[in-house]
Amino acid sequence: MNVEYAIVVKNKTRLETLIERLNTKAQAKFYIEHAGGDFEEYEVEHEKFQQSLSLVQRQLSGIVKNKLVERSFVPSFLFNEKQVVVVVGQDGLVANTAKYVNGIPIVGVNPDTERYDGVLLPFTPGNFMEAIEKVMQRQYNFRLASFAEAKLNDGQRLLAFNDLFVGAASHVSARYKIKYSNKNEEHSSSGIIVSTKSGSTGWLSSIFNMAYGIQSFAEHNQRKAKHLKPGDEQLIFAVREPFASKKTQTGIQAGIVSNETNLVIESFMPANGIIFSDGIETDFLKFNSGSIATIGIAKEKAILVTI
Repeated sequence: MNVEYAIVVKNKTRLETLIERLNTKAQAKFYIEHAGGDFEEYEVEHEKFQQSLSLVQRQLSGIVKNKLVERSFVPSFLFNEKQVVVVVGQDGLVANTAKYVNGIPIVGVNPDTERYDGVLLPFTPGNFMEAIEKVMQRQYNFRLASFAEAKLNDGQRLLAFNDLFVGAASHVSARYKIKYSNKNEEHSSSGIIVSTKSGSTGWLSSIFNMAYGIQSFAEHNQRKAKHLKPGDEQLIFAVREPFASKKTQTGIQAGIVSNETNLVIESFMPANGIIFSDGIETDFLKFNSGSIATIGIAKEKAILVTI
């Protein structure tokens, strides 16, 4: 299929979000400076992003029609195989976009290399057009990224590019039954993180950093923090702060999920149970009593264009 459209995905800058909340730029400036912040940093960041976005759109317009889509509209946007997706923003925007594009190639553009790490953004506004031309010729380099999948017993499902959180929507203990590797336990914990390979250096790594840090403190040892990285067709899960009591156990704390080994979680929470993906709490499934979630690797893959 020929590429007929480039879909440019962006998010609001911090300045745009402030103005949206406080009505005017002047009020936003007063609010930030009154709190002791540096409003100029917001302005510089915004201006740099707008320059990069404008450059991306101008170059695309020379060879292909393009449409700008805000992140908030991505879940409802109709993507198709005659499109290429150009994500201009931070790494998280790639993660939030990938699960909705149905396997369309994604070109990640870092609009501000001084501010953003760009792990998922291999291109800049200055060199991304080479990738676009290769995609249009169907001769591009890419890597496949797996998604985590949460599937409920009522048929609902949720994908995650980086990670899934399974737990309570508020700062209370999550109650559930967990089934993994022929073991069943009832748990009371701060929830479960299930991470893909792409997300293993994010939220999951902070859990292992905490675990190693506590162990180091207890042993008076200077052990360095570490993180674990699953394979391409694996997920890693970790139970946050499991609590042992007469009714709850702590034997299942972490493990690897593969195509042969699923993780099954049954909610014991009468209300406020939730499963959300990639740190976006509005992208969620309700997970209350009676819900059973099977966590595994989704059949879908993200196609990330590489240099």
